[in-house]
Amino acid sequence: MPENRGLYEQMILEHNKKPRNFRVMEDCNRKADGYNPLCGDQFTIFLKIDENDVIQDVSFQGCGCAISKSSASVMTTMLKGKTKKEAEDLFVKFHALVTAPPDAPANPDDLGRMAVFSGVREFPVRIKCATLAWHTLLSALDAKTAEPISTE
Repeated sequence: MPENRGLYEQMILEHNKKPRNFRVMEDCNRKADGYNPLCGDQFTIFLKIDENDVIQDVSFQGCGCAISKSSASVMTTMLKGKTKKEAEDLFVKFHALVTAPPDAPANPDDLGRMAVFSGVREFPVRIKCATLAWHTLLSALDAKTAEPISTE
């Protein structure tokens, strides 16, 4: 991954500057709030899931550092059209990516756009930033009105 680090950093900065799906979804049928007390990141994840457990729409709103905001942005672009189970499987892959040892290979073919976050594992304190939106997503998938989650 080191040979592509500049490209990946650029993508993270782009998603932070112009986050995708950054809006309140008025007609959502699931939502959850997440908070990272360590650095103050706060996000709400909004989902519209149909009767077949397919994510029809997903968005987020809130504030956070570049890592957390770009992670939420990339996450939302990957979830539309996925089933609840597929979204949960993406969470598992993402969590494994950012918590793996720093020298572990990250296969972009398997991870898609999530691979840009492989560098986060070199900075353990930033893992909570990267995973906040993903943990909040799990909470939103589990209940129509979920309790706020915290990375603490």
